[in-house]
Amino acid sequence: DIGDIVRGRDLFHGNPQEKEKRDELDDKLKKIFEKIHSGLTKNGAKDYYKDDAKKNFYRLREDWWTENRETIWKALTCDVDGTYFHATCSMNGSGAQATKQCRCGDGKSKAGNGDVNIVPTYFDYVPQFLR
Repeated sequence: DIGDIVRGRDLFHGNPQEKEKRDELDDKLKKIFEKIHSGLTKNGAKDYYKDDAKKNFYRLREDWWTENRETIWKALTCDVDGTYFHATCSMNGSGAQATKQCRCGDGKSKAGNGDVNIVPTYFDYVPQFLR
């Protein structure tokens, strides 16, 4: 899950080749969050987000994901030219898509009631081994 990867909490490494790619991605994310940390200027922010010797910046990653998750999900679901939604079965046997049920399409916000259209799922806060 993207949220787990960004926050440095991904438990699944898969096969050895995938583990190498995941470790490479995690190293790149560490560098990105180190740059974000070095650019912090508000009083106490650098101290608040000071991290362990391995420079993982877990607290900064968590807060960054909380702040940006809606934008990330919107980019993944709305800006991929219809490839996010997969065809499903329908009554007449033809493939159907739920693309018209999304919050995107005409460039206007389609906010639903409550948190309906913020992100597709909130399961990224359920521990990964329980999903």
